[in-house]
Amino acid sequence: MTDARSGNKLLSYVLLVVLGFAMVYPLIWLVVSSFKTNADIFGSSSLFAGSYVTDSYAKGWAGTGQYGFKDFFLNTFVLVVPTVIFTIVSSVVVAYGFARFRFPLQTILFSLMMATLMLPDSTIMIPRYILFNKMGWLDTYLPFIVPAAFATSAFFVYMLIQFFRGLPRELDESAKIDGCNSFTILIRILLPLCKPAIFSVGIFQFIWTWNDFFNSIIYISSVKKFTVSLGLRMTLDASSAVSWNQVLAMSVVSIVPCIILFFMAQKYFVEGISTTGLKG
Repeated sequence: MTDARSGNKLLSYVLLVVLGFAMVYPLIWLVVSSFKTNADIFGSSSLFAGSYVTDSYAKGWAGTGQYGFKDFFLNTFVLVVPTVIFTIVSSVVVAYGFARFRFPLQTILFSLMMATLMLPDSTIMIPRYILFNKMGWLDTYLPFIVPAAFATSAFFVYMLIQFFRGLPRELDESAKIDGCNSFTILIRILLPLCKPAIFSVGIFQFIWTWNDFFNSIIYISSVKKFTVSLGLRMTLDASSAVSWNQVLAMSVVSIVPCIILFFMAQKYFVEGISTTGLKG
């Protein structure tokens, strides 16, 4: 019996290692290929090459025109940071209202909010573009930042509602006895307990906005305002031959902020997912 259990455990570990390697291999290939020449990238399926280049990161960072990836990274942070902050603040306020208060049409409004989760983004893409065009927001970051300030992401609102509902109402009642109002209860009592959910919202929104190519290419047209995703695409539009090692090098650099953020907040992220009813 013991030998059978040991064999099953060993087999499980082997399968996990193989599966883990299969998932990490594309990232390994990306890093290694960023030091290869074009001939080695397309001429061999081997992970390693006969010769390597060491200037792909420096040349890729400098860019191919007037603007380099330093500008693209700065633009992306200017876009992402306010979007994340406004998403967190607005989602917390709306979720707190749904979870802790009773008001007219609450059920209808909650149902409408949940219905937006089932609405394909493509159905509102054109009306949204026309609206932002009439408001003069095209070629700015406002189409990303302003909607975030109004809790337009039903997914995050719902996730926070579930977390608030998991907190006992006795906390609110005790705070009211001590003279706290609703705002003070939220700031001093509930928010410290909501760190896992808030970190989860922040990480999700940061990664999604950072990697967003579709909306960026729709609303941003000036090269000087390009984000990292648009900068990577621009390198493929160069009139000369594409230096794929530079493209891959900047792809590696572009995922570094997301990886750093995830590992810094991994503890809160895992706890937030496991306590908001989203765990499978």
